[in-house]
Amino acid sequence: MPITDQRVAGHAFLRQMYDDSYFPDRVVDQGKAILLRLCERIEAEQPSDLEALYALTHAAAEEFNLLDTEFVAAGSGIETVAREWICDEFWFVASAYGFTDADGEELTANRDW
Repeated sequence: MPITDQRVAGHAFLRQMYDDSYFPDRVVDQGKAILLRLCERIEAEQPSDLEALYALTHAAAEEFNLLDTEFVAAGSGIETVAREWICDEFWFVASAYGFTDADGEELTANRDW
C-alpha cells in the first residue's frame, strides 16, 4: 500500500545513518523499511488513540530489536546516537499522523537498543 501522507512520503528516513559509514546501507535500508511499514499500518488501521498508536510503534520497535543483530553482524550496532536518530523518526511518524501528544519514550518503550 503506497503511503498517502505527502510529508511522510517525501521524508528521508534515517538520513543521518545513511550519511555515517559506520552503518551499512543495506541494514539501514531494512530499518527504513520498518518505518515505512509502520506508516502504512497507521494509514491502513487509523489508530484512534495513543494506546492503539503505541501498539503499532511497539511492533515496529520490536522489529528494530531484531534488526540490531543484523547491525552487530555487520560490525555496527544501534548505539546511543543511532538510538536517538531512530527515536526521532518514531516521533516524526507519530506527529505527522496527528499524535503530537505522544510520549516520545513510550513510542519505543519496548526497545532493547
